[in-house]
Amino acid sequence: MSVSDAETLRKGTHKPAWLKIKAPGGERYAFVKNKLKTLDLHTVCQSARCPNMAECWGGGTATIMILGDVCTRGCRFCAVATGHPGGTVDAGEPQHVASCVKELGLDYVVLTSVDRDDLDDGGAAHFAAVIAAIKRERPQTLVEVLTPDFFGRRDLLNLIVQAGPEVLAHNVETVERLTPSVRDRRASFAKSLDVLRLYKELAPDGLTKSSIMVGLGETEDEIRETMLALRGVNVDIVTLGQYLQPTPRHLKVERYAEPADFARWENMAKELGFAYVASGPLVRSSYRAGELYVKGVLRREG
Repeated sequence: MSVSDAETLRKGTHKPAWLKIKAPGGERYAFVKNKLKTLDLHTVCQSARCPNMAECWGGGTATIMILGDVCTRGCRFCAVATGHPGGTVDAGEPQHVASCVKELGLDYVVLTSVDRDDLDDGGAAHFAAVIAAIKRERPQTLVEVLTPDFFGRRDLLNLIVQAGPEVLAHNVETVERLTPSVRDRRASFAKSLDVLRLYKELAPDGLTKSSIMVGLGETEDEIRETMLALRGVNVDIVTLGQYLQPTPRHLKVERYAEPADFARWENMAKELGFAYVASGPLVRSSYRAGELYVKGVLRREG
């Protein structure tokens, strides 16, 4: 039965109570926030207006956005600025990021980036250099990467794998039917699945991960089909969260899923064989990423 048939998603434009959060605070949050400002780092936590900054920063995890803060693609759900970086790359960024991670004492770092279609390799070599620098400066820090598609090229994806991150993530974002209206035209559901397939082929012992937003008009059957597609390319970890409209010019929320829906999807994902799943209204790609990694590994090894 589809979500629309079952009426299991709440219609309306007003945020329900379970999407309201307290203002971020706490000593560790303040420390990380001030350090990031001082160190001149871009975080997707701030750029994408993530509601979980305090929780993640307080737990020793941060998501750092490299390769600038201007994306060459224009996905209709994303708050990151779109434009033309003009082929510029900060050659000092790998060491700068690594030094910052060390100074912040991060136990787990998620590296992501804007799309850089203006670069021949999409920024893959630079991305790999940042990973390598972190491993060199603070070997105990676990690194998760949430990468662009790098044009779906195996050689570029292999550069990322060879740098040695613990988790390889790439997001399908939404169900296949909605992809053309939600994501930039240069992205595709099939390409994203291929990226995840290649990551697993290149790093069979590594963990792969993807994320699904709900509330854009997808059906229950489509959510299940998307999970099946991810399991079909051996994705280990999946996250599901509510899409929230970042500004009036972005896609509107079609429906708000209730906590019970997220609980049902979590059970569905577990039944389909994911090593670990995070499913909830405020869950985002890198939400409690360190915990997902540890639990995913423990479950696989157990």
